[in-house]
Amino acid sequence: MEHAPPPQPARPRTERRISSAQHRAEYAAAQAQPEAHKPKLVTSRSVAGQVHGAGPVGRFNTSLAVSITKSVGTMWAAYAFTLIAIGGAVAVVTQNAFFTALSVLVSQTFLQLVLLPIIIVGQNVISASQDARAEQDHLTLTTLHTINVQQLKLLEAQREMLQQQREILDLMQKKALHQPARAD
Repeated sequence: MEHAPPPQPARPRTERRISSAQHRAEYAAAQAQPEAHKPKLVTSRSVAGQVHGAGPVGRFNTSLAVSITKSVGTMWAAYAFTLIAIGGAVAVVTQNAFFTALSVLVSQTFLQLVLLPIIIVGQNVISASQDARAEQDHLTLTTLHTINVQQLKLLEAQREMLQQQREILDLMQKKALHQPARAD
């Protein structure tokens, strides 16, 4: 006969989230006063200035990086890169030095040394907006959860009061049944 393993002592909860002090303060406020929470719409534009700054150069760098990242992530870009690769292979097979050098220049120099860092910057911008959106969604969900818990407590209190009222009515009905009717 197998025995159940002994129960494990409860471990203290370890906070694993990495969040800003502002988010932690907003989280505490959402739990303390959920009715005061106002959901916020977070768009890529509202967060874009955090990566490269809000000045004209930062806005230009951000929009260029995001637009290149979005355009490179299409099937048309995949077709263009496939044509570059096929052209390079044809140049090597035909031993055409000019086209081989051109395909190496385009594929190794431009794509790897220029396009790849731009894509990474674009991904950083997109990631920052997703992180900000996730934080705001977390605050809103925390607020909704807190409100839901408060509602459940109110419903439980109402259920208990209704149960007490039912017991009082039952006692009153029993008492009325056991008392003889009065003649006036």
